[in-house]
Amino acid sequence: MKAMILAAGKGERLRPLTLHTPKPLVRAAGVPLIEYHVRALAAAGFHELVINHAWLGQQIEDYLGDGARFGVRISYSAEGEPLETGGGIFRALPLLGDAPFLVVNGDIFTDYPFARLQRALTGLAHLVLVDNPVHHHAGDFYLDDGQVRDAQAEHANLTYSGIAVLSPSLFAGCQAEAFKLAPLLRRAMADGLVGGERFGGCWVDVGTHERLADVERLLAQGH
Repeated sequence: MKAMILAAGKGERLRPLTLHTPKPLVRAAGVPLIEYHVRALAAAGFHELVINHAWLGQQIEDYLGDGARFGVRISYSAEGEPLETGGGIFRALPLLGDAPFLVVNGDIFTDYPFARLQRALTGLAHLVLVDNPVHHHAGDFYLDDGQVRDAQAEHANLTYSGIAVLSPSLFAGCQAEAFKLAPLLRRAMADGLVGGERFGGCWVDVGTHERLADVERLLAQGH
């Protein structure tokens, strides 16, 4: 299975760190955030990676290169102007092939065991959900006997972690333009084609200086 790391975000809330450095290369404990993903994916048996980028993206290519020093092969999908999550994945589909692929947001920090996702996909998507963080208390979706449904007030909603396995067929009929992933997922949910799981381990959405400091503390504790 191939894996895609989404790395096209501008990281405006992490300024001034991201004025001259792309967000995925912001360092935690001296290591760029994206390198944690690359090493974890390699250890989990993912050897062909695709990385999209936009803001200062050449720096990402210069740092990671072809991936050989990490034991992987990296292809890049350069966007120029950001295409949002859905549009960025759609643009990279020729590099990802016809089989389901793993996708992970480049701006999260987690110890999720990626090898768990090296299995056959049922439906169009499999989402990894986490307990709602304080900055997103309403959540995104809920689990219903292994199926993912759109959030509802009467259910125990969870937050999408930014980790998923997607089928290329999820993008059938899409156009080469900027668009979000969530509407495609919700449409597939309505057809009962999105499965999921809850992950209770380490997970941080590294979107602010405070949460970057949280990652530093976790790493100091041995995560």
